Amino acid sequence: MSAQSNNTHSKTKSTVTPAPQGFWNSFTQTLKDVFGDKGVLLMLIIAPIIYGFFYPWPYSSEVVNHVPVGIIDHDNSNLSRTLVRYASASPYLDTERFINEQAAKEAIWSDQIAGYMVIPAGLEEQVQSGEQAHVSVLGNGGYFILNKNVQLGFSQAVGTVSAGIKVKKSIAKGAYASTAAQNTQAVPLRIMPLYNQTEGYGAYVVPAVSVIILQQTLLMATAMLIGTWYEQRRHSTSIRGWLGRIGALSSLSFIVGCFYYGWAFELHHYPRGQNMLGTLLFLALFCPTVATLGCVLGLWFRQRERSMQILIFISLPIFFLSGYPWPADQLPQVLQAIRWLVPTTPAINTSVQLNQMGASVSQVSIGFYALAGLWLFYFVLLLFLRKRIPQRKAYL
Repeated sequence: MSAQSNNTHSKTKSTVTPAPQGFWNSFTQTLKDVFGDKGVLLMLIIAPIIYGFFYPWPYSSEVVNHVPVGIIDHDNSNLSRTLVRYASASPYLDTERFINEQAAKEAIWSDQIAGYMVIPAGLEEQVQSGEQAHVSVLGNGGYFILNKNVQLGFSQAVGTVSAGIKVKKSIAKGAYASTAAQNTQAVPLRIMPLYNQTEGYGAYVVPAVSVIILQQTLLMATAMLIGTWYEQRRHSTSIRGWLGRIGALSSLSFIVGCFYYGWAFELHHYPRGQNMLGTLLFLALFCPTVATLGCVLGLWFRQRERSMQILIFISLPIFFLSGYPWPADQLPQVLQAIRWLVPTTPAINTSVQLNQMGASVSQVSIGFYALAGLWLFYFVLLLFLRKRIPQRKAYL
């Protein structure tokens, strides 16, 4: 029995192809393995390209307009009808009349409207007599984007009508019409958005999420490939061999990154190209850093499927830890420290500042230093695991 087992072991061992040890041999062999593995090819190249086409489409309108809202008019006066008319003319709102608040609340519960305005009885009399008067605007706070438009649309309508009332009162007191109009706002406010001039949600979120997509697809593809090599007993190689593998994987990811920054953002009219050279330098550092982390995870998991199971699960937490969708200084102290172990923490803000804001490389040097430090840290971990995880035995 033992002789048969040893014979089987020797036959299996003789079929194992040793991994290339040199940089260029390992580089070319890795490229061959990537294009020969449909799963890795799908994850590394095809999936991010598909994401680049289809992920931005839901945000194509950029700005949310014509939010359905309700109006309850208990006053039925000329002033209330003016308020309703101005609210109906707002591009942010699509108004509908309700007889009472209960009907409007039921419409919110059934997602027919996102909010409503209540005009109280006696509003015009209170305004004419100089008493304090107000209207109430209630929005669905559970959906902050729609709620913002509800508040903005109604506030503009009410503000316009209020300014008109002030002008009429000033004219009645003997002021000239032009002077009365200027006095309604002594210091005019001019709001000028920078970098995202359309104030679109897509232009805000897609460039940041694209960095997450590049990272997660490269991590999963690399870990899958390393897991396959481990199962085939081909994972062991020299330091130059590991550098060749990292170079091949990061080169492919770099090309996909150029597709995002050079074409996908242009297709959807997102701000881009403010510092293209700096962006390319960022990709040249970001991709090897992520590829090295993928090699570490591949040696750690040692199973092809495990990387998909874990990395898909942590994609959303990684995005929130980056500090982009939520201020990093508002995170718990423990998470503020842990977040710097992930490449996207410095990468997202560095990418946005270079590509959209036109920052210079020196202005985002902290991000470059952080990525370089992470690459060195990951490579030391890779060398440590390389020594601790021996060549897999055939009987395993």
